[in-house]
Parts: sequence; C-alpha cells; structure tokens
Amino acid sequence: MCNLYSIATSAAEIARATRADVGSFHNQPPNTGVYPDNNAPVIVHDGVGGRRLDYLRWGMPSSSQAIFQAASKRADRLRAKGKAFDFNELLKNEPDRGTTNVRNTTSKATGKVNAHWGRWLGPANRCLVPFTSFAEPDQDHEGTRQNIWFALDESRPMAYFAGTWTPHACVRMISNGWEELSVFAFLTTDSAEPVKTYHAKAMPVILTTEAECDAWMSDKPWSEVAHLQRPLPDCLKIVNRRVKQDEAAPA
Repeated sequence: MCNLYSIATSAAEIARATRADVGSFHNQPPNTGVYPDNNAPVIVHDGVGGRRLDYLRWGMPSSSQAIFQAASKRADRLRAKGKAFDFNELLKNEPDRGTTNVRNTTSKATGKVNAHWGRWLGPANRCLVPFTSFAEPDQDHEGTRQNIWFALDESRPMAYFAGTWTPHACVRMISNGWEELSVFAFLTTDSAEPVKTYHAKAMPVILTTEAECDAWMSDKPWSEVAHLQRPLPDCLKIVNRRVKQDEAAPA
C-alpha cells in the first residue's frame, strides 16, 4: 500500500503539462512528502470540457461496512464501561480516516464492478494525481519497513497515478467534528519489479504517456479504460531510501 509520495514540481508546471487551468494555485509550493489526509494537487474535469488543478484531501470514503464495524467495536467498548450511547449517533460520527488506495475495482463474488468503488470509476470522477517519486515500505526484502523511494529515473520526471475523487462529508477526527471535503485516492495493481522485491502485495497504477492520461481522463466508460489498471514493469528506479521525504528535486 502506497501511503507516501512526492510531487517536487510547481503547480504552474503541473497545469502546463496536463493542459489544466491552474486557477488560484499558482503559488502552491512542491511537496516532497505527501501523507494520507493531506492536501495534494490533483487534475480533475472542470465540468465544461476542460481540466482544472485542484488541491484535494488524500483518502476516499471508506466502505459503509468498515465504518459499521468500527462503530460496533466502539459500542462494545462503551458497553464494557457501562456507558450509555445512541448507536445511530455513534455510527454517524465514527471517524472515516479515508482509503488511500483503490485495488478491488471488480467484485470477486460477481465479477462485476465493485459496488463501493464503481460509483467513482466513471469519467466525471476520474483524475490524475501527479507525482515525481513514491515510497513503499520494505516488507519483503529485509523486512525493515523503511521507505524505499521509486521514480522513473534519477531526475524524477513527473508521471501520474490513475486516480478517482469525490466530494465527501464525514468525521475524519473526532476533535474536528463533521467536515465537508473533496477527497481522492489512486488505483493500485499487482506489483512488478523493482517494487515487487520490497513490496510484493501491490503498487500504484502509473500513467507515463500523454495518450494514457488522455484515455484515463476521457469520457469512455470504465470497461474501456479498465486495462490501464496494470503493473508498470521494469520502468522504475530506486532513487532514495530510509527517508520520510524525497527532497532530491528533479534537475
């Protein structure tokens, strides 16, 4: 699961590369360590045939089943302490910290588009998430869980995660209460080398060409772009290790 990446490119450069309206974000600085629930630049449809750059929170809505299970566990703890509660209110305010990676786009049981994710796989909700490098924890090589950073090459050219986004309202943190958000996540797929050596479970879905980006952002239905949810074999390089931010900016 990829929960850390870098975008060492300015908002204006991202907008130029993706033919997007930069809006009021010209002066947004690069971010060499994007973490879950942080804001990050995302390219979305502007609703009138173009694209715009926006800053969205990382973490799509979790499934209702996951929220129900979490609320049920919280209810069990309250019962054990002899405290009274309203379960419906508890459920409404159960924190949804967001889902950062979208893997199961097809239901294993039915072979159809996943009921939870399917509502956001259509053209209006697909997006491009620009990055210059991303990190995976070393789970399978030395087992240190230290960050291994990957990029297309040492110069860290910009590429894109195939993403999805939506407006959302939830409680992220109990202390903050109910929030109205615009959130995103990106798709993952089977891991390929060199990522596989360190993190065999999965890797992000990466788009590297203008044609791939245009296809993902087209008005084609999910069935015609689903093939883009595939590994990117032998195209990545290890560019950093054991750091929380990939501060080596592109040349």
